[in-house]
This record gives sequence, C-alpha cells and structure tokens, in this order.
Amino acid sequence: MNDKRQKQTDDAGVSIDQKLIEEGTAQLNSEIQVLEAWLSELDSSDQENSEVLAARKSYNDMLSSRKEMLSTLAKQAKLQPVARN
Repeated sequence: MNDKRQKQTDDAGVSIDQKLIEEGTAQLNSEIQVLEAWLSELDSSDQENSEVLAARKSYNDMLSSRKEMLSTLAKQAKLQPVARN
C-alpha cells in the first residue's frame, strides 16, 4: 500500500487504521466522561420526577454501551498486530 498511515488487519481481511482506533478510543473516553458528569449532576439533584428517572436510565444505558464499545475496541486492538512504518 502507498498509504503512509499505520494499518492493522483482522482475520476477515478488513483493514483498520491505527489512527482511527486511537481517535475512536479518545472519542469514547470523552463521551464516557460527559455521561458520568451528567449522571453526577442528576444524582446531586433533589428532583426524582419521571423526567429525571428517564434521563438517568437513558444516560446509564448510553454509558454502559460506550464502556462496552471501548472494551471491545481495546480487545480488538490488542489481538491484532500493528504494522509500524
């Protein structure tokens, strides 16, 4: 390949750009921090109405999803050898 970017290939032959993995990891970490901050704000709030409960459930679901994606991305990155130029 003429591409100067670092590449990583999985068993299915799909090429994964190392920079994309790093950017995805940073994005997921950022989203996790935001969701945790929102949940903290909700937890410190005195309100327990249906909107707050729905928001808390939604944020917890999103947080769980982001953490699962981050874990999967980390495992995938560790399983595959990284081609370095």
